[in-house]
Amino acid sequence: MSMNEAYQLDVRLQPNETLALIKEGMPQESELLYEELNDLGEGKMIGTLVYERYYFRSGNQAALVILVDNLKGRSNVRLIPAGGSNGLILKLDWGAGKSFASSVERILSDYIVE
Repeated sequence: MSMNEAYQLDVRLQPNETLALIKEGMPQESELLYEELNDLGEGKMIGTLVYERYYFRSGNQAALVILVDNLKGRSNVRLIPAGGSNGLILKLDWGAGKSFASSVERILSDYIVE
């Protein structure tokens, strides 16, 4: 996985509901660093969560930025993993970023729209 890879999915929830569900379901070892929800009026919202997690297996600290908005109708969730590498030159995260992102996908699995 490259360091600039992002994952996307659409859900049948409003952004505020999506963020609340993610916060409730994230593993305890994931630390919530930042949270924001903006109500843009007319039912439109955009929210952000930023998590950090340490992976003992690889010795890496990874971050996950979660963006949720319903600006184009249904709620779109973007998952952007970052910092899953401790190398200065070789940027391999050994699956930490993908694992972090997939934890959110599991939390939202009952609400994902294909």
